[in-house]
Amino acid sequence: MDQEKVESQSVTADLNRVLGRKELFSMAAGQIIGAGIMALVGIGIAMTGRSVNLAFIIAALFTIAMAIPMVYLGGTLRLRGGNYSQMGLLMGKLFAGAYIVVYIVSNISLAIYSISFAQYFIGLTGIAIDPIIVAAACMTLFYVLNLFGIQGAAFLQNAMVACLALALIIFMAFGVGKINWTGAFGGTADWMTGGLNGLFMTAALLTYATGGATVVINFGAEAKNPTKDIPFVIIASTLSISVVYAIMSTIAAGVLPIAEVAGKPLLLVARAILPAGFYEFFIIGGAMFALTTTLNATLSWVTKPLLQATVDGWFPAVFGKISKYKTPTVWLTLFYVMGMIPILFSIDLGTVTTLALIIGYIFGVVISLSIVNLPKKVPEIWAASKMHCSTGMLWAVGLIGAGSGFAQFLILSLNQETWVWWGNLILVVFAFSYSYFRIKSGKVHMEISYEAA
Repeated sequence: MDQEKVESQSVTADLNRVLGRKELFSMAAGQIIGAGIMALVGIGIAMTGRSVNLAFIIAALFTIAMAIPMVYLGGTLRLRGGNYSQMGLLMGKLFAGAYIVVYIVSNISLAIYSISFAQYFIGLTGIAIDPIIVAAACMTLFYVLNLFGIQGAAFLQNAMVACLALALIIFMAFGVGKINWTGAFGGTADWMTGGLNGLFMTAALLTYATGGATVVINFGAEAKNPTKDIPFVIIASTLSISVVYAIMSTIAAGVLPIAEVAGKPLLLVARAILPAGFYEFFIIGGAMFALTTTLNATLSWVTKPLLQATVDGWFPAVFGKISKYKTPTVWLTLFYVMGMIPILFSIDLGTVTTLALIIGYIFGVVISLSIVNLPKKVPEIWAASKMHCSTGMLWAVGLIGAGSGFAQFLILSLNQETWVWWGNLILVVFAFSYSYFRIKSGKVHMEISYEAA
């Protein structure tokens, strides 16, 4: 990218810094609370029995361990390009370019949220309508909302998360009193049915439900006080929602006979404990809003690292244009189109998401370990950071995060088919090849996209 193009293009420094702690918390909560909690509780019960609540706590510890490096980094720097800026600063151009390619692939499955929303909507209302129309309308609504800037998307996110929280509170309020404490938890029957191995396998699976808060690092360019708010939000949202999940899973495992709930969605228990009216609200405010808050949050943050990467020359300059509402319209539209294609043509997203999942964990390990380069890359900023610690402690932070990610990678890798490994290998080779040749072309000029804040 030549200098004239860089100067004529809007950059991440131009984005509106309007997100406070409340908005960031809503984005993190909406990202964490998804369809996973509705489906995974029953699967967890099938794997470990009534100790699924303990598995949720362990899952939260796994998640926080992997997030600790992001807490240290987010408490030190404003990263206008999120993890992409981190990779560029701490690992160099080659890794930054490869990361942004894998990043695109790993986020093209957002159509899942709209498709699942359509299934819940039709199931609840009984309206005879093609689910493709409902899913397309859902995707279009949140695309248009995000076209008009982060403030509108954040306002709606706050409202939806408030309804979502109320739905979960209603579930717990009605459910706690119906737990069969003596019969379900009075002894060791149906507790840790898969042994310690089953408990930790379940915990690794449940990280899909407890993870997601670290995406707020990608709001660095739009946060008012990123070094104060982002670390707080990552820890507070993960812990608070994990406690809620532990209570909900205790209800799920303690109200009905375990044989009736093992492998079944949470909605089965909800129907058993909630009166008419409350059950329907739980479907809308709980299950459906869990999907739409995740979709809205994803559309809000997914474009920001790509905007910075475009400014740096990894993609043609036209991709980086932003509207008067400070929205990266080209990238947002591309993700909208990528989301609409599976909806309109009924494409199974399982293959693509599985391909990206394993390599995503490997890059997560690299991201965690890169934290040890902070003192060398930004010595003055690190020395003044409230997160400043000894070199040994910083290595411990990086290793804890990397170890958690690697453990989840190993667990996820069990029993994968050969084509998954070949697919990941091809993706890695393509990502690094693209990065290498783009650098060789002379078009990559990475600007400083971090600030001491």
